[in-house]
Amino acid sequence: MKRLSLGAALAAGLISSANAATLPVSVKSPDGKIVVQIAQNDAGQLTYSVVRKNAPVIAPSAFRVMLKEGDISSVDVRSVQPRVVDQARKLVATKASEARDYFAELTLDVSPRSGVLTHFQWIVRAYDDGVAFRYVVPAGAGPTTLSVRWEDTEFGFAADYDCTGFNVGRFNSSHEGEFDPVRASRIREHNTYDLPLVCHAGPNAFAIGEANLVDYGGMYLRGRGDGKLGVQPRHSGRLDDSKLIAKAAIGAAGAGSPWRVIMLGDTPGSLIESNLIGNLNPDPDFDTSWIRPGKTAWDWWSGPWLPPPAKGGTDMPTIQKYIDFASRSGFEYMMIDEGWCLNSGHGGSAPADADVTRAKADIDMPALVAYAAKRKVGLWLWVQWSLLDRQMDEALAQYQKWGIKGIKVDFMDRNDQQMVDYYHRLMRKAAERRILVDMHGAYPPAGLNRTYPNYLTQEGVMGAEYNKWSRRVTATHNVSLAFTRMLLGPLDYTPGGFRNKTPATFEVVNSPPNVQTTRGHGLGMFVVFESPFQMVADSPDVYENAAGFDFIKLVPTVWDETRYIAGDIDQFVVVARRKRNDWYVGAMGTEQARSVKVPLSFLGDGKFKAKIWQDGDAPTDVKVTEQAVSAGDSIELALAPSGGAAIRITR
Repeated sequence: MKRLSLGAALAAGLISSANAATLPVSVKSPDGKIVVQIAQNDAGQLTYSVVRKNAPVIAPSAFRVMLKEGDISSVDVRSVQPRVVDQARKLVATKASEARDYFAELTLDVSPRSGVLTHFQWIVRAYDDGVAFRYVVPAGAGPTTLSVRWEDTEFGFAADYDCTGFNVGRFNSSHEGEFDPVRASRIREHNTYDLPLVCHAGPNAFAIGEANLVDYGGMYLRGRGDGKLGVQPRHSGRLDDSKLIAKAAIGAAGAGSPWRVIMLGDTPGSLIESNLIGNLNPDPDFDTSWIRPGKTAWDWWSGPWLPPPAKGGTDMPTIQKYIDFASRSGFEYMMIDEGWCLNSGHGGSAPADADVTRAKADIDMPALVAYAAKRKVGLWLWVQWSLLDRQMDEALAQYQKWGIKGIKVDFMDRNDQQMVDYYHRLMRKAAERRILVDMHGAYPPAGLNRTYPNYLTQEGVMGAEYNKWSRRVTATHNVSLAFTRMLLGPLDYTPGGFRNKTPATFEVVNSPPNVQTTRGHGLGMFVVFESPFQMVADSPDVYENAAGFDFIKLVPTVWDETRYIAGDIDQFVVVARRKRNDWYVGAMGTEQARSVKVPLSFLGDGKFKAKIWQDGDAPTDVKVTEQAVSAGDSIELALAPSGGAAIRITR
């Protein structure tokens, strides 16, 4: 870590003044493009505003918080302390092998005029790719417990932006839905927008999220309701006290809010490369060398698949067939979904007599683990969250004893503080047992996978399962996810559907399901959609000798570098990712056919060979070509309607 002195920070122009308690004061991003100014309004509330590339993005917006004991929004400034940090952080199981964590920061120590606390801090950071702020109550500054009644911190917009967001509509939600266009002035006070909200702001684009969500309820966004443009936080509250959104003991390090994050770039696509959400979370404090990402076969999405002599569903012969398939394909894992445990319920149910430490009578779990191990395949188990909660220590110990590699936990469908606490407790205990985790029915990512890299991926996305009962998973929806939900972290979309149809011929069939996109579109997902634990969702019978399956077998799931190449939310997306010396490119288009040029300037010096998988004449067809390329070249891709492509580039 490199910390610049105050003098160096002033000389570099990253802070505006060393005069301790004088406002306004500003802080600049290291590249100088972003300027955050802190001032104070007539009500005594601190305000912040954001300018990028000399264009206003966030108009003066107030920091406002009400504790159980009283309002702490109006303050007197005691001191302003700047610092600059520049450090390289090694990453585990994500979209890059390393991230630069480089920011300028102001800590404003303030005294609330209400006298509820003696003092607390507002901390504001400027990065090259965004802005973040939070408040912290130090130990000894007041009550021993921080109890937050509400938070009305403003995100005031400098203009009426064109935005894209998911109005989830309720607090108890699996966070699965479409991100639709919305004018900023049409976001109402009663709305409940999920994170992120992505907006075009003149020459800039931004996305609102949160990071380091600890001891606090998750944030949604609503309209301001005061006739002005912008949004404000909305929280579900704790189940045991609906008037509180957060409650935590104030320890030696204090207690406070999550980081409120405004990711910033030239376009929404440029934010795909950002590591900002992760950088605002602590690094792991445990050995991570055992963490192994990879691809998995899966028995639920396509099921029941009926290979003789299996009956279909969760039984020994079926699971063994999937293990064999995973082994032949070079996959690291096989996921055993619901129905394996004793007295298992269905879907989100939690029967009183269910036991997630024991397999049902016709499943011999030690034998299955041994069968898989001989074929170099690890097993994962699906488990309903509340059943796991009531047996967590016993279950994780049993899974470790069996040799289970990971668990997929489902149906939480909440992000109040109690559920946030559950995530932290589970990740810690799973790490102690060297167990990997995939969360379904999950709230939007806030960077917890940085602190617990065994938390490989999560849902909180409307993915391929919706093909089983709806027409909602369109090519346009898939493309939009790269510019919205994926900005916050990995998404377990569960790609790999090989029963490809056009939207006109698509049928809603539960088993086996179709997808209304081309095979090329599906291959592109394995590069575009970030997920260190990647499902290969369809059944073995459709993959064997199928066009494009060779790409799925060789594509990695974690990366050394990620580059956004081209696209827009409602048109197409092209992303390039590097693993060691090889580059992989994924392209996905909407329902309109188009030609896409992929410049290869990211390759660097040397000569390369590109193998290209792209759309053929029918949705299931894949046209495979090879060509010599270099950094000065471009590859032309012809995307069919609802189409896509994948490329592997080697030296």
